[in-house]
Amino acid sequence: MKRSGFTLIELLIVVGIIAILVVVVFASLNPVELFGKSRNAQRWVNVSELLTALHVYTIQNEGIVPNQNQWTDGVYYVLGTKTKACAETCGAIPVLDQCLNLTDLLKAKGISQIPIDPLQGNEGNTGYYVYRENGTIITVGACFGEQNTNIKLSR
Repeated sequence: MKRSGFTLIELLIVVGIIAILVVVVFASLNPVELFGKSRNAQRWVNVSELLTALHVYTIQNEGIVPNQNQWTDGVYYVLGTKTKACAETCGAIPVLDQCLNLTDLLKAKGISQIPIDPLQGNEGNTGYYVYRENGTIITVGACFGEQNTNIKLSR
């Protein structure tokens, strides 16, 4: 009687070849870099969304920005609800120690929630900053851009 099928050795060789191919593909894709690019893409979306919401709010309120009394031209602010310990968030960017709370933007329904950095942010300290110059130009940026990516937009 002749039996059809694979021997144990043949199966082990095939599994070994598949394992080697998986390792080669996984190593060539560099998942750490891909995850970093994915988080940076989310940061770009968040920065754009925040800047658009701020712009719309300012237009609807005749030039007044959310929480107008907290803003000073030429000063960087990290967004969040914390009242202290925001200064070390953005590294090289000189931000104030108190985060800027943009709850007025939420109340006006300009945005459903203030975005939070996908890796290091939280509600108290989102990992995003704002900057205003000349009373009109607003810059929004991400503190934690990965792979030496500077993520910021101005309008």
